[in-house]
Amino acid sequence: MIDQIKTIYIAGIGIISPLGYGADATERTLRENRSAIAPLDPKTFSTQQSPPLPVGQITDLPYSPLPRTHRLTLAAAKEAMNGYSCVPDAVIIGTTTGGILTTEELLIKKEKDARKYRHHGLTTVAEELADAVNCTGPALTVSTACSSGSVAISMALKMLRTGVAEWVLAGGADSLCRLTYFGFHSLQLVDPRGSRPLDTDRAGISVAEAAGLLLLSTIKPENPLGQILGCGLSCDAYHPASPHPEGKGAFQAMRAAINDAGSNTRAIHYINLHGTGTPGNDLAEAKAIRSLFANPPPLSSSKGATGHSLAASGAIEAVISTICMQKGFLPANTGCTEPDPELNLKPILQPEDQPVAAALSNSFGFGGNNACLLIGKANTPPSPNPVTQRGPFTILGKACITGAGHTKESMERFSKLESIAGTLGLESISEQLPVRKIRRLKRFSRIALALAEAAKEDSGRKQSPDSVFLGSGWGALSDTYDFLNKLQNSNEKFPSPIDFVGSVHNSAAGHIAILHGATGANITCSGGDHSFEQALMAADNFLTDPADSAFVLAADEAHEHFSPLFDPSIEANTPLADGGAGFYLTRKVIPGKPVVELMFYQKMVDDTLDKLIKTLGKDSLQKECHMIFTGIPAGDANSGEVQLDDFMKQTELDIPVIHYRKFTGEFAAASSVAAVMATFLLEEDIVEAGKNILVLGFGKNLTAMKFSKQ
Repeated sequence: MIDQIKTIYIAGIGIISPLGYGADATERTLRENRSAIAPLDPKTFSTQQSPPLPVGQITDLPYSPLPRTHRLTLAAAKEAMNGYSCVPDAVIIGTTTGGILTTEELLIKKEKDARKYRHHGLTTVAEELADAVNCTGPALTVSTACSSGSVAISMALKMLRTGVAEWVLAGGADSLCRLTYFGFHSLQLVDPRGSRPLDTDRAGISVAEAAGLLLLSTIKPENPLGQILGCGLSCDAYHPASPHPEGKGAFQAMRAAINDAGSNTRAIHYINLHGTGTPGNDLAEAKAIRSLFANPPPLSSSKGATGHSLAASGAIEAVISTICMQKGFLPANTGCTEPDPELNLKPILQPEDQPVAAALSNSFGFGGNNACLLIGKANTPPSPNPVTQRGPFTILGKACITGAGHTKESMERFSKLESIAGTLGLESISEQLPVRKIRRLKRFSRIALALAEAAKEDSGRKQSPDSVFLGSGWGALSDTYDFLNKLQNSNEKFPSPIDFVGSVHNSAAGHIAILHGATGANITCSGGDHSFEQALMAADNFLTDPADSAFVLAADEAHEHFSPLFDPSIEANTPLADGGAGFYLTRKVIPGKPVVELMFYQKMVDDTLDKLIKTLGKDSLQKECHMIFTGIPAGDANSGEVQLDDFMKQTELDIPVIHYRKFTGEFAAASSVAAVMATFLLEEDIVEAGKNILVLGFGKNLTAMKFSKQ
């Protein structure tokens, strides 16, 4: 079944960056070709380093008790939503820092009150934004390092095209913090003179902060600012922190974005480069552009003016590209005085007044995560590529890791209705992994790698899937703790580059891509207790062809210091548990194989339970549902139990209900283990033919996954 082709309009834009507050201030600074990079202001955070490194920072940010990233996001949202009374059907935020700056301050003070860390999680940025704009649909969080903002906008494009939403507020935000300030310095990637992209004397980046948001819609606004014409994602599958030297992944992402728009290279009038200012990154991007374009159009990087705002960079550059099309000018490659002849590119050295009908915006990040957006004027015909209505995923292989062991041990214990909670030893986790590849990896990445490897083995397939979708509530806690602890104990003299690279949420997905040669989409989602569901939703949006396949997994690690502070379901006396699950999924229909489908994901408000029941269908539930696995995090126990009781009363179901966290223990990725439990029961033919198992999540959000057989 083919859906009609939809136009995706840019209804509103919002930006706050070192260039200024709002689109008008941004345009003025760009026209002045002025760099906003300056030494770190101690008002942002104090450091013992002297002299402080140059950064792109936002001054005079109004005070709020919320962390800095959250405040930046809300400021950009206010501008993007200005003049609109609509309520977005979803919000999607790309971020890498979340509330880490506040967390750092609390850790320095040795604060032990867990309530003060409640905004640490990446997902809280999207949740605060959803509350501010009254969105009760999915509040999704993407964390793919420096491509996060562009990936968030790409996901919005996919959701709008398939008709699951009419209005989406999407973009990226990151604040300055010690983790990124000292982390990039430890990698020797910071230019002490300030970022100078494409310059022959360039020497690195300038870490920055910003937020950029786009209000996107399939409904044509009165004065549309432009359109999102296409997107392209890829993964280098080459190195955790360095791009492919020939720019292969960047080339694939740009070509995919152009193809997605049904366009060609001749139609592009401007390229907003990723252009960080590091020698290797700029050279790789230049090679990719020269491979794709016989005669590259005018191009420039704005990071010499803004600095590199990490997850926000792709979003603010999408906003900048939209401003350029609206106002008919091309921004200069600020900071570049003598273009590097080896790049064989001609960056714009002074702002130019020139019409722009279509702009390509590039974003590349750690883990080889590449995302490109093609942005056009409001009257551009939409992509001629139709969107196919999709069905469930076929499960080719499954795997889990729990305190009881790997899949076999865990399911044997579960079959006896015994607990599988706890933490598996690092040697046991890693027993099937190549020693050379993992010697520097800590717990989080090893769990994720082991899950992918085991899911592939269970599938019986020699070929690995092309894409990776990972969910994690808290990411690499060990790496983050070790980096911050070493930083503080050494008086900021010895930050660990290995721990920094490992601390990013998408580090594990990058390692999976490298090990398996997966060069397709590579997306990490961080949705708290619903991170696996968000990863499944991301896969559902990006895997559209019947031949598509992917690893879809979720993992979280227990940490004796951080878990009780960050996770509201873990109190001081709660036994630590961790692990996760992974699946090898395909769109291909294979009779007799189990399938999974994400049926529902909404914030819990007054009518959400009614919507859930309507979506699932009361009659269908009574005829087809064999069993329910329910996940109620301990932090939401009171409200979750009430929701479950109401659900059972209204549906009049009289079937087994298994509270899976009583088996798995408390950790964010527990719903992925429940998904393996459901799949296991289907494969063992314990479920009556023609019936299904529901995995329902209750609490702040209501989610539903349906498992059945073809």
